[in-house]
Amino acid sequence: MSDEAQIEANAEPAATVSAPDAEEAEATSEVTSQETTEETTDDTTVFRVMTVESVVFDLGDSSPQVHLMEKEAPYRHLSVPIALAEAQSLWAALNRVTGRRPSTHELTTAMLRRMQADIIAVRVLKVENGVFYASLDLMTPRGREEFDCRTSDGFILALRQTVVAPILCAEEVLANFYL
Repeated sequence: MSDEAQIEANAEPAATVSAPDAEEAEATSEVTSQETTEETTDDTTVFRVMTVESVVFDLGDSSPQVHLMEKEAPYRHLSVPIALAEAQSLWAALNRVTGRRPSTHELTTAMLRRMQADIIAVRVLKVENGVFYASLDLMTPRGREEFDCRTSDGFILALRQTVVAPILCAEEVLANFYL
């Protein structure tokens, strides 16, 4: 069996929603969007839901940029510089491209899936001296776990999920760029 066929064979089938579950999913979606719009890890941090709009490769710049857009008004955007290898992996994740052999992010995604761990969210927590800091929030069979991660890795893993995990950005980070 080829590697691609093996990956596809191991992938979980897409979930189907019956009529009663559709109402529950819609209600959950509404609650989730309300919670994630102003989700807090403590009493002072407010998070905004962001989407990955694009990955920009500029030959004149050594760092590709990930462009994030706020999901709700005022639709602020944020450009995060990342390394070339991660930009290529992020582009592949954004476009649902898989390699002939699993990349590190594809392997990690497969491992998380097999261990029944779901990515709840990727949180962009702060920016210091031009470096963005993030955390990866997981729900495992043993409970919730949070891991410090590189922002680019968090974005890639979020996009590699069967259902794309939300990317949350601290209001404080956005406020640094929008006075």
